[in-house]
Parts: sequence; C-alpha cells; structure tokens
Amino acid sequence: VQLQASGGGLVQAGGSLRLSCAASGRTFSSLDLGWFRQAPGREREFVAGISWSGGVTYYAGSMKGRFTISRDNARNTVYLQMNSLKPEDTAVYYCAAKSYSGSYYDLNLYRDWGQGTEVTVSS
Repeated sequence: VQLQASGGGLVQAGGSLRLSCAASGRTFSSLDLGWFRQAPGREREFVAGISWSGGVTYYAGSMKGRFTISRDNARNTVYLQMNSLKPEDTAVYYCAAKSYSGSYYDLNLYRDWGQGTEVTVSS
C-alpha cells in the first residue's frame, strides 16, 4: 500500500493540527494503521493506532487525551487530530500500515510507511 501523509506545519504551543494520510493500493478498509513520530536524534516512537474497522484505538501514554486517531474508509484516509500541542511534540510524523499480527506499538510489525510530515511546535 502507498501512503501519503500531509497536514504538518508550524504551530504555537497549545494549538492544534490535523494530520491526514491517504492510502492507495491494498484494500484500505482491511488495514490496521498507525501513526509514529521521530524527533531529531531520537528513535521513532508509536503515537496512535486504529483497527481496520475503526472500532479499536490505541495511544501512547503522553498523547492520550490530546491526540485522536480516526479513519474514513470511504476516503481511504486516516487522520490524527492533535490538540494542546507542546514543543516536545515537534517531530516528523509518519503513518504506517500494520502487516503482521501483534502489538500496535511495535514498529517492526508495520511494513508500509508514508514519507512523513513535519510538525514544529514553538514555545
């Protein structure tokens, strides 16, 4: 599956952004999906995940309550709504399709990755 992330940008602390990830190729509605991020000098980390139906979602602890993952299977798109942004949320954000069973938190279970969209939160 091909994934194209968008929606990143520069925002002040406390602000909001909505990231989008459009998919093509494999049947989108059958895919479990995730958002990850990578800050400069740090490892890529899990942000949020969503099951193929949208019925189950997962969040990293620090994002819970601030970020919301959702999907629109009719539009082949997954979203990440980010509120109350902090400078430490600055990173490149990636969407990915999970290809293997197991924990959503494990990036090694994701085979297809988008190119990333950069988010910068100023203090």
